[in-house]
Amino acid sequence: MHAAAAHAKFVRFTSRRVNQVLTLIRNKPVEKAFEILSFTPKAPVTLIAKTLKSAVANGGGLKTPKSLKVKEAWVGQGPVLKRMRPGPQGRGMPYKRKTCHLTIVVSEMSADEIKKLTRKKKEQAPAKTGCR
Repeated sequence: MHAAAAHAKFVRFTSRRVNQVLTLIRNKPVEKAFEILSFTPKAPVTLIAKTLKSAVANGGGLKTPKSLKVKEAWVGQGPVLKRMRPGPQGRGMPYKRKTCHLTIVVSEMSADEIKKLTRKKKEQAPAKTGCR
């Protein structure tokens, strides 16, 4: 199976916040992942959506985007920027601006996974009734 990856490095989000959103989209089809991201009220969503879109674009030789899934998604800590803030009585109070490195890998779904997806979609389709 072929895979395509996209990286976002030195991003000004903490790795913990990004990982909270990544757990929602791991091992999901790409279409479903974009749908989940559009309804998630977290700040790193824009970063993850851009990186996922880039990973799909990097998989140009792969099949259609409908047959892709988020195979792997992980985040690691980047360098910490140490800053100072004014404190009481002329002191300086240190704080840290954390960064992270994000990697998303997409791959083709197997035939079995595609069959399961289409079966689920058919089951979830609303039944048509004769009354209003």
